[in-house]
Amino acid sequence: MDRINPLVVLDVVGLTPRLLARMPRLRAACADGFTARLDPVVPAVTCSVQATFLTGSTPAQHGIVGNGWYFRDLGEVLLWRQSHALIEGERVWDAIRRDRPGYTVANICWWYAMGADVDWTITPRPIYRADGRKEPDCYTIPAELHDELPEFPLFTYWGPGAGLPSSKWIAEAAVHVMQTRDPDLTLVYVPHLDYDLQRFGPADPRSAQAAAALDEVLGPLLDAAAARGATLVALSEYGITDVSRPVHVNRALRAAGLLHVHTQDGMEYLDPFTSRAFAVADHQIAHVYVRDPADLAAVAKICAELPGVGQVLDESGKAEQGLDHARSGELVLLAEPDAWFTYYYWLDDKRAPDFATHVEIHRKPGYDPAELFFDPASPGAAKARAAKALVRKKLGMRYRMNVIGLDAGASAIRGSHGLLPPGPDDAPLLLCSDPGPAVDRIAATDVKALLLRLAGSTP
Repeated sequence: MDRINPLVVLDVVGLTPRLLARMPRLRAACADGFTARLDPVVPAVTCSVQATFLTGSTPAQHGIVGNGWYFRDLGEVLLWRQSHALIEGERVWDAIRRDRPGYTVANICWWYAMGADVDWTITPRPIYRADGRKEPDCYTIPAELHDELPEFPLFTYWGPGAGLPSSKWIAEAAVHVMQTRDPDLTLVYVPHLDYDLQRFGPADPRSAQAAAALDEVLGPLLDAAAARGATLVALSEYGITDVSRPVHVNRALRAAGLLHVHTQDGMEYLDPFTSRAFAVADHQIAHVYVRDPADLAAVAKICAELPGVGQVLDESGKAEQGLDHARSGELVLLAEPDAWFTYYYWLDDKRAPDFATHVEIHRKPGYDPAELFFDPASPGAAKARAAKALVRKKLGMRYRMNVIGLDAGASAIRGSHGLLPPGPDDAPLLLCSDPGPAVDRIAATDVKALLLRLAGSTP
């Protein structure tokens, strides 16, 4: 079978009309095609929406109910897992391969990359040394691809130093794979707009500057795609909207005697085994896990009365939102538009676990955007601690990078996501260089069918 034009899919996180206006290179790449409003799923968060793009199904069907959840069989809250096996359902490339055996796929930093049945994979994967040090690195398939790439700039991918270098590295890695491997489908995740929009809010001039800077970085990638005659799709998982209120669900549940902790060395740790109810916070949604059905009504009442909670979804509410999966909490909370949920469960900062003041995305039982800042309560002191820690690291000594604020960090956040967008200006977008399948509006669940059509396959 003759080969069709290659397909390049850019996941430009947080892209909305107001930001696209600052990105002339990206607009020009799709000028002969079309731009459509994209309707995400609930929750409008990275892992859930990416899984929807790939499978054409809702979280109730593919099982990715957030960026993490409570793994009931393990008794642990786990976020940002890597295994592709967590996604349920047929992937877009599986459908294409039915019609086109041998269709090749490259995954450049889309989530759940490890174990996916694709031909080339690049995904961040730090080295965790035996002495506790964390060092930048990435995971690749095939293994030899690793040594063709420069060191991944991990500390600009997330944390107080998150910024343009990580997206630049990803774009350059994608160009390298396209030029040396020539995949039929190339998936590329570029996270840069996630950072300043959460730090400062979407209307802040620094967010517009981030969009313009990213557009320049994308230029060589767009040129490489055009040189191959590739069809380009650029899309976004969500739009980031203004927020001003952190909501501490777990503190409310603890005050009611429903959330329990255990103590080690004076620090408190969430105890899912004994807690009657606790929340896994994920931006503007929170899964509330309730051990005893007899507590459901009381837990729902506590949550509904908490300022900043917009909706409490029970079984019927979860079904209406496409979230009725076994991994979901017994209740799911949706924030009010100007609010977002913290994972905080301690009542005294002196009792907080040591990971609370670190960038520790795999240890915290919920998402923590405060990791984007040096402690706003004392940024100078936090940066001094970071500098001292880097000296110790270079000397091969153990170190602590305790630079993240607690309540001051949470109060500094000005952008979040997870809800359906309030209007077109805050909605994510899909751009396509091919005018053939043009639409004005597209659901996230229809993206798979669009990609199948562009690949010349049957939906």
